[in-house]
Amino acid sequence: MYETFYNLKTKPFRLSPDPRFLFNSRSHLRAMAYLRYGLQMGEGFIVVTGDIGAGKTTLVRALIANLAKENVVAAQIVTTQLESDDLLRMVAGAFGLPCQDVSKAGVLRNLENFMLARSREGKRIVLMVDEAQNLPAKSLEELRMLSNFQAGDRALLQSFLLGQEELRDIMQSEGMEQFRQRVIAAHHLGPLEPHETRQYIKHRLCMAGWMDDPHFTDGAFERIHARTGGIPRQINLLCDRVMLYGYLEELHKIDGDTVQLVVEERSRELPGGPQIHAAPQEQPDVPRPGQLQLASTTVSDTERRLLALERRLDSMEANARREQERLHKLLMMALLSDNSVDLSQAIDRFRKVDKA
Repeated sequence: MYETFYNLKTKPFRLSPDPRFLFNSRSHLRAMAYLRYGLQMGEGFIVVTGDIGAGKTTLVRALIANLAKENVVAAQIVTTQLESDDLLRMVAGAFGLPCQDVSKAGVLRNLENFMLARSREGKRIVLMVDEAQNLPAKSLEELRMLSNFQAGDRALLQSFLLGQEELRDIMQSEGMEQFRQRVIAAHHLGPLEPHETRQYIKHRLCMAGWMDDPHFTDGAFERIHARTGGIPRQINLLCDRVMLYGYLEELHKIDGDTVQLVVEERSRELPGGPQIHAAPQEQPDVPRPGQLQLASTTVSDTERRLLALERRLDSMEANARREQERLHKLLMMALLSDNSVDLSQAIDRFRKVDKA
């Protein structure tokens, strides 16, 4: 919707992970360095943790996109509360191996044969497990057992685990000593710093073809960072809504007050979410500014502006029709007042001018 208004090639703040939009913050660069280091080691586990929406999945997809150019066979799975047997079947399925109606021993045999065949071809096998904090300890132990597959002195499988902070607690729990010994590197992906939030927003806008329209002020960047805490997914959510607001209000400058209006609007629409402690001077029973009270139903700012935009377009079209009718009448009167032509000639001239 707002892409056309701001002459953008695509939406800059999509929520779905897209490696093309990967922003290399200091923390993301370190995480990628650990992933690359793990690839060079060719064994064990690399663990990357981070808050929800910190960009872990985008990081992994960027790595997978690069691995396509190398002699590596990579697969990615997203886990839920999978027991060990189900996890093995999911891993097998991710590599394109039969996993339904196959015993656990059969699944393990298929995986080992697949890895040995790829090893003979000179290829390495990489498994990436997203949302790994959902795995029970027994399932993590099953992954460790898979890492025991070897060809000579070389490990056949290398695993990358990505998850929320709870994953670190699971790894530190009792009975996970053997698993911890297989972890060759670990990194926690932190939020963006204030200056990185500014760079992140500009990076995504530029990737979408942004030419400083709308212009974001320093206050806008500061307010966005304060509201989102530097979490990329939260930044995307807020910035997408800010861009929509700018389109509806025909703004070409986004400042701190604009961002605050959008924050308050979202807070009202999501009453169960975080409350914004702004300072509007109003009584509890009086509708907030930017809301329209109709038959005890509150219409949000977005809906109000959409309705206002439709009414504005209808009014402009009606004014244009009236102006056209007025000009037609003036033209006909001018032609009829010319004594050198009769009525049929005047009508003929009017039609020619009207078509032009």
